[in-house]
Amino acid sequence: MGGKSILRDVALGAGVSLRTASRVLNDDPRVAEATRRRVQDVMRELRYTPDLMARSLRAGTDATVGLVVESIADPFFSELVAAVESATAQDDKSVLVASNHGDPEQERRIVTQMLERRVSGLLIVPTGSDHSWLAGAGAPLVLVDRPADGLAADVVGIDDRQASFDAVTHLIAYGHRDIAYVGDYPHVATSAARLAGYREAMAQNDLPVREELVRASCPTAPAAGAAMSMLLAGDRPPTAVLSAATRCSLGVVPALHEHRRTDVALVGFGDFAMADLLVPAITVVDHSAAAVGRAAAARLARRIAEPDLAPESLHVAVRLVERGSGEQRP
Repeated sequence: MGGKSILRDVALGAGVSLRTASRVLNDDPRVAEATRRRVQDVMRELRYTPDLMARSLRAGTDATVGLVVESIADPFFSELVAAVESATAQDDKSVLVASNHGDPEQERRIVTQMLERRVSGLLIVPTGSDHSWLAGAGAPLVLVDRPADGLAADVVGIDDRQASFDAVTHLIAYGHRDIAYVGDYPHVATSAARLAGYREAMAQNDLPVREELVRASCPTAPAAGAAMSMLLAGDRPPTAVLSAATRCSLGVVPALHEHRRTDVALVGFGDFAMADLLVPAITVVDHSAAAVGRAAAARLARRIAEPDLAPESLHVAVRLVERGSGEQRP
């Protein structure tokens, strides 16, 4: 048969109606198993591929999921993107990925463009504050990693406050009292929750927070490295530090090595390449980006299938991976 096969060719070859062939294509459970196998065999024989554009026009939405993250250059978000792509591929959907770079206006432009493309659903790592403009967006929506002000929606992430509390409590258990905090964006919900967990752990152990040890606005690795260097140069440097983001750890760790202060205990949020090979190896709060991505994709698939579900906050489990840096005593 010359040219590209169409669904009518499949129906003819399998000896079924066009409607039955269409039902097989759309996984309709009303089709008998023997008929389904026969139609699928003909599809493979003819190398039939569905016209996704036509299917999208009939459905009113694109066979694409929109995913908006802070930056695909960030190790956490690049791993999350890969997991979402893998999960959605199982539903024959592709992923349209864009970075907002922490810019609320850019985020709004990107989301608007995705909605104009009639994506079947949206996964958004929100930036900025008020997101009430997304209410009634017209597409199923799941927030990833953090909630958004002014918007009642599903949120898939981790319990950042508790994870930070547990990390600081771990350092305190090893005898540390002067514990520094290095974070990225204090106005972002996840970062604010991690800082709150740090403060709560100190308070519950009757330890004062030395505010000069709190460096909560280090959005890049160089900024975090500079902050760590300044902390080490102080009159009373910390004996331990909680690095509250992977990007921060990528600055904190080199600074500790540069100043030959790897005796300073360290727990980092998020694993990173070769963290287990350093001396000492880096103790981390392992909050798997892949697990968050898979859970977010699963929740969006359910949200698409059941649009009237009540919004939920879903937490992916984390674990403290003890490798040595967080188990050093002062």
